[in-house]
Amino acid sequence: MTLSDAIPAENAADSSGARTGTAIAFPGMGPASFAEIGRFLLLDPYGRARLAEADEALGYSVFDRFRDSEDDYSVYSQLVFLVASMAMADRAVDTLGVSPTVCAGPSFGQKATAAFVGSLSFPDVVRLTADLAACEEDYFSGVYEDVVTHCFVRTPQDRLDEILAGFDDRGAWYDLSGRLDAGFHMLSVREGDLDALSAGISAAGGYSMYSMRPPVHAAAFSALRRKAEEEVFAAYELADPALPVVVDHDGTVVRDAAGMRTMMLDTFDRPIHWPSMVESLKGLGVGTLYVTGPDNLFHRLDVTKENFEVVPVGLPRKRDRERDRKQALERSRAARARRAASGV
Repeated sequence: MTLSDAIPAENAADSSGARTGTAIAFPGMGPASFAEIGRFLLLDPYGRARLAEADEALGYSVFDRFRDSEDDYSVYSQLVFLVASMAMADRAVDTLGVSPTVCAGPSFGQKATAAFVGSLSFPDVVRLTADLAACEEDYFSGVYEDVVTHCFVRTPQDRLDEILAGFDDRGAWYDLSGRLDAGFHMLSVREGDLDALSAGISAAGGYSMYSMRPPVHAAAFSALRRKAEEEVFAAYELADPALPVVVDHDGTVVRDAAGMRTMMLDTFDRPIHWPSMVESLKGLGVGTLYVTGPDNLFHRLDVTKENFEVVPVGLPRKRDRERDRKQALERSRAARARRAASGV
Protein backbone atom coordinates (compact mmCIF):
# COMPACT_ATOMS: atom_id res chain seq x y z
CA MET A 1 0.00 0.00 0.00
CA THR A 2 1.35 3.46 -0.91
CA LEU A 3 0.78 6.76 0.82
CA SER A 4 -1.50 7.84 -2.00
CA ASP A 5 -3.97 4.96 -1.62
CA ALA A 6 -6.23 6.95 0.70
CA ILE A 7 -5.88 10.34 -0.99
CA PRO A 8 -9.28 11.93 -1.73
CA ALA A 9 -10.35 13.51 -4.97
CA GLU A 10 -9.22 17.08 -5.46
CA ASN A 11 -11.31 19.78 -3.86
CA ALA A 12 -10.99 23.23 -5.41
CA ALA A 13 -12.88 25.35 -2.88
CA ASP A 14 -16.01 25.42 -0.74
CA SER A 15 -19.18 27.26 -1.68
CA SER A 16 -17.90 30.50 -0.15
CA GLY A 17 -14.78 30.43 -2.33
CA ALA A 18 -12.48 29.67 0.59
CA ARG A 19 -9.49 27.53 -0.27
CA THR A 20 -10.00 24.39 1.81
CA GLY A 21 -7.62 22.02 0.03
CA THR A 22 -4.36 20.69 1.43
CA ALA A 23 -1.12 20.10 -0.46
CA ILE A 24 2.12 18.36 0.30
CA ALA A 25 5.21 19.99 -1.19
CA PHE A 26 8.54 18.20 -1.29
CA PRO A 27 11.32 20.82 -1.21
CA GLY A 28 14.17 21.28 -3.59
CA MET A 29 17.46 20.02 -2.26
CA GLY A 30 19.78 22.12 -0.15
CA PRO A 31 22.89 21.26 1.87
CA ALA A 32 22.14 19.06 4.90
CA SER A 33 24.74 18.31 7.55
CA PHE A 34 25.55 14.76 8.54
CA ALA A 35 24.97 15.62 12.20
CA GLU A 36 21.40 16.80 11.60
CA ILE A 37 20.09 14.44 8.96
CA GLY A 38 22.13 11.46 10.19
CA ARG A 39 20.60 11.71 13.64
CA PHE A 40 17.13 11.80 12.12
CA LEU A 41 17.70 8.76 9.92
CA LEU A 42 19.05 6.69 12.80
CA LEU A 43 16.64 7.72 15.55
CA ASP A 44 13.33 8.44 13.86
CA PRO A 45 11.23 5.31 13.18
CA TYR A 46 9.97 6.68 9.86
CA GLY A 47 13.51 7.58 8.85
CA ARG A 48 14.83 4.13 9.76
CA ALA A 49 12.07 2.41 7.80
CA ARG A 50 12.65 4.41 4.61
CA LEU A 51 16.42 4.08 4.96
CA ALA A 52 16.07 0.30 5.15
CA GLU A 53 14.02 0.37 1.92
CA ALA A 54 16.72 2.43 0.20
CA ASP A 55 19.47 0.09 1.37
CA GLU A 56 17.57 -2.90 0.04
CA ALA A 57 16.92 -1.18 -3.30
CA LEU A 58 20.60 -0.38 -3.85
CA GLY A 59 22.32 -3.28 -2.09
CA TYR A 60 24.51 -1.11 0.14
CA SER A 61 24.27 1.10 3.24
CA VAL A 62 23.23 4.55 2.09
CA PHE A 63 23.92 5.91 5.56
CA ASP A 64 27.51 4.64 5.62
CA ARG A 65 28.29 6.15 2.24
CA PHE A 66 26.65 9.45 3.16
CA ARG A 67 28.72 9.57 6.35
CA ASP A 68 31.91 9.29 4.30
CA SER A 69 30.81 11.79 1.64
CA GLU A 70 32.23 15.32 1.62
CA ASP A 71 30.07 16.70 -1.20
CA ASP A 72 26.79 18.46 -0.33
CA TYR A 73 25.27 17.26 -3.61
CA SER A 74 26.85 13.81 -3.96
CA VAL A 75 24.65 10.88 -4.94
CA TYR A 76 24.59 9.81 -1.28
CA SER A 77 23.58 13.29 -0.12
CA GLN A 78 20.80 13.20 -2.70
CA LEU A 79 19.66 9.78 -1.52
CA VAL A 80 19.44 10.73 2.16
CA PHE A 81 17.58 13.93 1.25
CA LEU A 82 15.08 11.80 -0.67
CA VAL A 83 14.80 9.28 2.18
CA ALA A 84 14.29 12.00 4.77
CA SER A 85 11.68 13.78 2.64
CA MET A 86 9.64 10.60 2.22
CA ALA A 87 9.97 9.74 5.91
CA MET A 88 8.67 13.16 6.88
CA ALA A 89 5.72 12.74 4.52
CA ASP A 90 5.02 9.38 6.20
CA ARG A 91 5.00 11.16 9.55
CA ALA A 92 2.71 13.90 8.26
CA VAL A 93 0.17 11.38 6.97
CA ASP A 94 0.32 9.03 9.96
CA THR A 95 0.63 11.40 12.91
CA LEU A 96 -0.80 14.69 11.63
CA GLY A 97 -3.61 13.16 9.59
CA VAL A 98 -2.61 15.01 6.44
CA SER A 99 -4.90 14.11 3.53
CA PRO A 100 -3.60 16.09 0.54
CA THR A 101 -5.63 17.05 -2.50
CA VAL A 102 -2.60 17.94 -4.63
CA CYS A 103 1.18 17.48 -4.59
CA ALA A 104 4.10 19.68 -5.62
CA GLY A 105 7.81 19.05 -5.81
CA PRO A 106 10.04 21.86 -7.03
CA SER A 107 13.39 20.78 -8.47
CA PHE A 108 14.78 17.73 -6.63
CA GLY A 109 11.44 17.43 -4.83
CA GLN A 110 9.99 15.92 -8.01
CA LYS A 111 11.57 12.60 -7.08
CA ALA A 112 9.80 12.26 -3.74
CA THR A 113 6.64 13.53 -5.43
CA ALA A 114 6.78 10.71 -7.98
CA ALA A 115 6.94 8.15 -5.17
CA PHE A 116 4.25 9.81 -3.06
CA VAL A 117 1.68 9.91 -5.85
CA GLY A 118 2.50 6.36 -6.97
CA SER A 119 3.97 7.14 -10.39
CA LEU A 120 7.02 5.14 -9.33
CA SER A 121 7.56 2.87 -6.35
CA PHE A 122 9.87 4.23 -3.68
CA PRO A 123 12.58 1.63 -4.46
CA ASP A 124 12.42 2.64 -8.12
CA VAL A 125 12.74 6.32 -7.20
CA VAL A 126 15.78 5.46 -5.08
CA ARG A 127 17.38 3.66 -8.02
CA LEU A 128 16.35 6.44 -10.42
CA THR A 129 18.00 9.02 -8.16
CA ALA A 130 21.27 7.09 -8.13
CA ASP A 131 21.12 6.53 -11.90
CA LEU A 132 20.44 10.19 -12.64
CA ALA A 133 23.27 11.32 -10.37
CA ALA A 134 25.68 9.09 -12.29
CA CYS A 135 24.27 10.37 -15.59
CA GLU A 136 24.78 14.00 -14.55
CA GLU A 137 28.29 13.34 -13.29
CA ASP A 138 29.22 11.77 -16.60
CA TYR A 139 27.67 14.64 -18.59
CA PHE A 140 29.29 17.44 -16.61
CA SER A 141 32.68 15.75 -16.73
CA GLY A 142 32.80 16.61 -20.43
CA VAL A 143 30.94 19.93 -20.76
CA TYR A 144 30.12 22.93 -18.57
CA GLU A 145 32.67 21.69 -16.07
CA ASP A 146 33.27 25.22 -14.82
CA VAL A 147 29.60 26.21 -14.50
CA VAL A 148 27.77 26.73 -11.19
CA THR A 149 24.22 27.81 -10.37
CA HIS A 150 24.27 30.83 -8.08
CA CYS A 151 21.35 31.69 -5.77
CA PHE A 152 20.81 35.26 -4.59
CA VAL A 153 18.09 37.38 -3.00
CA ARG A 154 16.92 41.00 -2.64
CA THR A 155 17.72 41.74 -6.28
CA PRO A 156 14.80 43.36 -8.18
CA GLN A 157 14.27 42.26 -11.77
CA ASP A 158 15.34 45.63 -13.21
CA ARG A 159 18.65 45.45 -11.37
CA LEU A 160 19.15 41.85 -12.50
CA ASP A 161 18.51 43.01 -16.06
CA GLU A 162 21.33 45.55 -15.64
CA ILE A 163 23.67 42.82 -14.39
CA LEU A 164 22.82 40.57 -17.32
CA ALA A 165 23.31 43.45 -19.75
CA GLY A 166 26.84 43.72 -18.42
CA PHE A 167 27.36 40.01 -19.09
CA ASP A 168 26.07 40.51 -22.63
CA ASP A 169 28.37 43.49 -23.22
CA ARG A 170 31.47 41.46 -22.45
CA GLY A 171 30.23 38.28 -24.13
CA ALA A 172 30.03 36.28 -20.90
CA TRP A 173 27.84 33.17 -20.88
CA TYR A 174 24.92 32.79 -18.47
CA ASP A 175 21.58 31.01 -18.31
CA LEU A 176 18.55 31.64 -16.13
CA SER A 177 17.89 28.72 -13.79
CA GLY A 178 15.00 29.89 -11.70
CA ARG A 179 13.00 32.38 -9.71
CA LEU A 180 11.86 31.48 -6.22
CA ASP A 181 10.35 34.75 -5.01
CA ALA A 182 10.35 38.47 -5.72
CA GLY A 183 14.03 39.36 -6.03
CA PHE A 184 15.12 35.75 -5.42
CA HIS A 185 16.88 34.31 -8.47
CA MET A 186 18.98 31.36 -9.65
CA LEU A 187 21.52 32.05 -12.39
CA SER A 188 24.00 29.66 -13.98
CA VAL A 189 27.35 31.22 -14.83
CA ARG A 190 30.92 30.15 -15.44
CA GLU A 191 32.90 30.04 -12.22
CA GLY A 192 35.31 32.65 -13.54
CA ASP A 193 32.42 35.14 -13.74
CA LEU A 194 31.12 34.43 -10.25
CA ASP A 195 33.04 37.25 -8.57
CA ALA A 196 31.69 39.76 -11.08
CA LEU A 197 28.17 38.46 -10.56
CA SER A 198 28.48 38.66 -6.78
CA ALA A 199 29.84 42.20 -7.03
CA GLY A 200 26.91 43.23 -9.23
CA ILE A 201 24.44 41.66 -6.79
CA SER A 202 26.01 43.53 -3.86
CA ALA A 203 25.97 46.82 -5.80
CA ALA A 204 22.26 46.28 -6.46
CA GLY A 205 21.63 45.84 -2.73
CA GLY A 206 21.22 42.09 -3.06
CA TYR A 207 22.76 39.20 -1.15
CA SER A 208 24.51 36.11 -2.53
CA MET A 209 23.44 32.92 -0.79
CA TYR A 210 25.25 29.90 -2.25
CA SER A 211 26.39 28.24 -5.47
CA MET A 212 25.51 24.73 -6.60
CA ARG A 213 27.67 22.28 -8.51
CA PRO A 214 26.61 20.58 -10.67
CA PRO A 215 24.48 23.40 -12.11
CA VAL A 216 20.75 22.93 -12.66
CA HIS A 217 17.68 23.94 -14.68
CA ALA A 218 19.34 25.70 -17.63
CA ALA A 219 18.22 25.69 -21.26
CA ALA A 220 21.83 25.01 -22.27
CA PHE A 221 21.57 21.54 -20.73
CA SER A 222 19.18 20.13 -23.35
CA ALA A 223 21.78 17.48 -24.23
CA LEU A 224 21.71 16.31 -20.61
CA ARG A 225 17.94 16.02 -20.86
CA ARG A 226 18.27 13.77 -23.93
CA LYS A 227 20.99 11.72 -22.26
CA ALA A 228 18.83 11.18 -19.17
CA GLU A 229 15.83 10.25 -21.29
CA GLU A 230 17.75 7.69 -23.37
CA GLU A 231 20.04 6.22 -20.72
CA VAL A 232 18.00 6.42 -17.51
CA PHE A 233 14.27 7.00 -17.98
CA ALA A 234 14.06 4.33 -20.69
CA ALA A 235 14.45 1.75 -17.92
CA TYR A 236 11.52 3.03 -15.83
CA GLU A 237 7.79 2.86 -16.50
CA LEU A 238 5.79 5.60 -14.83
CA ALA A 239 2.13 5.29 -13.81
CA ASP A 240 -0.59 7.91 -13.66
CA PRO A 241 -0.32 9.96 -10.45
CA ALA A 242 -2.95 9.32 -7.80
CA LEU A 243 -3.59 13.05 -7.41
CA PRO A 244 -2.76 16.21 -9.38
CA VAL A 245 0.88 17.28 -9.49
CA VAL A 246 1.97 20.88 -10.11
CA VAL A 247 4.85 21.38 -12.56
CA ASP A 248 7.73 23.44 -11.22
CA HIS A 249 8.63 25.60 -14.22
CA ASP A 250 5.21 26.99 -15.18
CA GLY A 251 2.59 25.75 -12.71
CA THR A 252 0.70 23.52 -15.13
CA VAL A 253 -1.04 20.51 -13.61
CA VAL A 254 -0.06 16.93 -14.44
CA ARG A 255 -2.62 14.12 -14.24
CA ASP A 256 -1.10 11.26 -16.26
CA ALA A 257 2.08 9.23 -16.63
CA ALA A 258 3.21 11.02 -19.77
CA GLY A 259 2.95 14.35 -18.00
CA MET A 260 4.97 13.06 -15.05
CA ARG A 261 7.71 11.83 -17.36
CA THR A 262 7.84 15.13 -19.24
CA MET A 263 7.92 17.10 -15.99
CA MET A 264 10.85 15.09 -14.66
CA LEU A 265 12.77 15.58 -17.91
CA ASP A 266 11.94 19.28 -18.10
CA THR A 267 13.82 19.84 -14.85
CA PHE A 268 17.11 19.53 -16.73
CA ASP A 269 16.58 22.40 -19.16
CA ARG A 270 13.63 24.46 -17.86
CA PRO A 271 14.15 27.05 -15.08
CA ILE A 272 12.16 26.56 -11.89
CA HIS A 273 9.49 29.18 -11.09
CA TRP A 274 8.05 28.75 -7.60
CA PRO A 275 5.64 31.74 -7.81
CA SER A 276 3.87 30.02 -10.73
CA MET A 277 3.53 26.88 -8.63
CA VAL A 278 2.04 28.95 -5.80
CA GLU A 279 -0.56 30.46 -8.14
CA SER A 280 -1.45 27.03 -9.49
CA LEU A 281 -1.85 25.58 -5.99
CA LYS A 282 -4.14 28.47 -5.10
CA GLY A 283 -6.17 27.80 -8.25
CA LEU A 284 -6.57 24.18 -7.13
CA GLY A 285 -8.11 25.41 -3.89
CA VAL A 286 -5.11 24.80 -1.64
CA GLY A 287 -5.15 26.76 1.60
CA THR A 288 -2.81 24.67 3.72
CA LEU A 289 0.65 23.64 2.55
CA TYR A 290 2.68 20.95 4.30
CA VAL A 291 6.36 21.17 3.34
CA THR A 292 7.75 17.71 4.08
CA GLY A 293 11.52 17.41 3.96
CA PRO A 294 14.77 18.88 5.31
CA ASP A 295 13.77 22.31 4.04
CA ASN A 296 15.45 25.58 4.95
CA LEU A 297 13.98 27.57 2.10
CA PHE A 298 10.59 26.98 0.50
CA HIS A 299 8.44 27.18 3.63
CA ARG A 300 10.19 30.44 4.57
CA LEU A 301 9.66 32.31 1.29
CA ASP A 302 7.37 35.32 1.47
CA VAL A 303 5.32 34.15 -1.51
CA THR A 304 4.68 30.88 0.33
CA LYS A 305 3.80 32.38 3.70
CA GLU A 306 1.59 35.08 2.19
CA ASN A 307 -0.62 32.61 0.34
CA PHE A 308 -0.93 29.52 2.55
CA GLU A 309 -1.12 28.30 6.07
CA VAL A 310 2.33 26.71 6.01
CA VAL A 311 3.13 23.66 8.12
CA PRO A 312 6.79 22.59 7.88
CA VAL A 313 7.40 18.92 8.66
CA GLY A 314 11.18 18.82 8.73
CA LEU A 315 14.18 17.88 10.80
CA PRO A 316 13.59 18.25 14.55
CA ARG A 317 14.69 21.67 15.69
CA LYS A 318 17.41 22.02 18.30
CA ARG A 319 14.99 23.38 20.88
CA ASP A 320 12.66 20.43 20.24
CA ARG A 321 15.52 18.00 20.85
CA GLU A 322 16.46 19.87 24.02
CA ARG A 323 12.83 19.74 25.16
CA ASP A 324 12.68 16.00 24.49
CA ARG A 325 15.92 15.42 26.41
CA LYS A 326 14.64 17.51 29.31
CA GLN A 327 11.36 15.60 29.41
CA ALA A 328 13.20 12.25 29.26
CA LEU A 329 15.45 13.36 32.13
CA GLU A 330 12.45 14.43 34.19
CA ARG A 331 10.74 11.08 33.55
CA SER A 332 13.89 9.26 34.60
CA ARG A 333 14.19 11.26 37.82
CA ALA A 334 10.52 10.70 38.60
CA ALA A 335 10.92 6.96 38.07
CA ARG A 336 13.94 6.84 40.38
CA ALA A 337 12.03 8.80 43.00
CA ARG A 338 9.12 6.36 42.81
CA ARG A 339 11.47 3.40 43.16
CA ALA A 340 13.16 5.01 46.15
CA ALA A 341 9.83 5.75 47.80
CA SER A 342 8.71 2.19 47.34
CA GLY A 343 11.98 0.79 48.65
CA VAL A 344 12.82 -0.97 45.38
